[in-house]
Amino acid sequence: MDIAGCDAQRLQLLLTREMPFGKHQGRVIADLPANYLQWFAREGFPRGEIGQLLALMYEIDHNGLRALLAPLRAALHQPK
Repeated sequence: MDIAGCDAQRLQLLLTREMPFGKHQGRVIADLPANYLQWFAREGFPRGEIGQLLALMYEIDHNGLRALLAPLRAALHQPK
């Protein structure tokens, strides 16, 4: 997964898409703990969009870039 090649829409999905299964079901992907993302990296990411988003979030976390999501998170919580 290449962080530089991801677009704003995929980053926004990290802040809005909830984990559909497992121990952290219902939690937004951007809020998943690092050890959970690392487990998927070791064991394999699921297929489809959820797997792609988990892999992207893993790369962001692994490279210490979680702070880059802060402006998007703030924009999502501003009144329209």
